[in-house]
Amino acid sequence: MHEVTRILSAIEQGDPQASEQLLPLVYDELRRLAAEKMAQERPGQTLQATALVHEAYIRLVDVERAQHWDSRGHFFAAAAEAMRRILVKSARQKKSQKRGGHCCRADIDLEEIAADEKRDKLLALDEALCRFTTIAPLKAVLVKLRYYGGMTGREAAQALGISEATADRHWAYARAWLQREMTRVSP
Repeated sequence: MHEVTRILSAIEQGDPQASEQLLPLVYDELRRLAAEKMAQERPGQTLQATALVHEAYIRLVDVERAQHWDSRGHFFAAAAEAMRRILVKSARQKKSQKRGGHCCRADIDLEEIAADEKRDKLLALDEALCRFTTIAPLKAVLVKLRYYGGMTGREAAQALGISEATADRHWAYARAWLQREMTRVSP
């Protein structure tokens, strides 16, 4: 049994020290995944990769809500999902009226225009991915692992317990379906 899987099992059993043992083992990999996602965001983001990792980690090892982790791959799949939710929530908050999402700026900044497009694409992808989850749940998890989790095709296949060839076919189908769905819905 992998060390991370053993510690996840201990967390599930309610061991209070287990979550302290887990963080050093998974932090570097979670930080790498978060950095890859944050690199796609506009410069000067208020949400930093470290904060994204910490918030996702807190959600994952919440002692008050016992969670069952089947394996290391299951944990990292959940981490990718947590990061996706945090990024989408952040994008929605920035677009909200409360945060000035309805206001137009007078000065034109090309980086800002690009950032708005990225935020809109992230929200469009999330909406399409929610619809895709109802149609093809396994393929949707693969997308979350690859896009939000930053995993390679091989890593995602291992996490899902499927062959690389199957993962490649699922990935090609999912990308085509999501692209079509996003362009169909876009104005």
